[in-house]
Amino acid sequence: MASELIKTYMRENKLPHIWCPGCGNGILMRNVAQAIENLELPREKVVIVSGIGCSSRAAGYLNFNTIHTTHGRAIAFATGIKLARPELEVIVITGDGDASAIGGNHLIHAARRNIGLTVVVFNNSTYGMTGGQYSPTTPRMEFGTTAPYGNIDRPFDIAQLAAGAGASFAARGDTFHVAQTTTLIERGIKHRGFSLIDCAAICPTYYGRKNKKGSVVEMMQYQKENFIPEVTAQHMTPGELEGKRIIGVIQHNNYPEFTAEYNKLIEHVGGKVGV
Repeated sequence: MASELIKTYMRENKLPHIWCPGCGNGILMRNVAQAIENLELPREKVVIVSGIGCSSRAAGYLNFNTIHTTHGRAIAFATGIKLARPELEVIVITGDGDASAIGGNHLIHAARRNIGLTVVVFNNSTYGMTGGQYSPTTPRMEFGTTAPYGNIDRPFDIAQLAAGAGASFAARGDTFHVAQTTTLIERGIKHRGFSLIDCAAICPTYYGRKNKKGSVVEMMQYQKENFIPEVTAQHMTPGELEGKRIIGVIQHNNYPEFTAEYNKLIEHVGGKVGV
């Protein structure tokens, strides 16, 4: 099954990928491809958009209509594509820095508009491609090349940020819980409106080494023990959930989708905007 998925949805001439050994990005990229497979979406109807960063290399490996854009601007480019061709499924693959630092304004306004994009955040809590600087999601007092004495900033919860900005679907996934995260991506794609799935990825090379998180196996084991699927969390006490991260949907509403509303406006004015 995995080999067939690669042949169908990957550009084999671009493989092997250049992510570091043990990087979680390959797992999350596979989850995106599996979600598309499960939904039986025609390849020609899918567009993958990425910005700049380790995660954003996925656009080069996935064999769809793809565009690798400038740093922080993936959602802006995706917005233009969705407005021009609303019948397409536009999926943004982005990192925590790309989405919530330089691209933060694009994120909150796409969420506010409720435009029908699916944003999958490969969140490894660091700027991995450029040397391990701390990012908006680096936990307090963790280390980075730009935080040699520890990061004193409070981190963003990207899923909550999107939900607060008006995203009609916001969820959390991770590298370890493959089946659950794939299902969340499927639900995000099927949802008619702005969807964001914030996926905790492991970065053993920069974040892991800098913060003494142990081996790749130990980092995955940490996610297994501390990232709790929402079905399991329902049967746990507040004390048992303290310090844990819940994997699942945190917001699901039905608001009018932006491109549908825009097309209604165009029809209303007879195709002459501004009349």
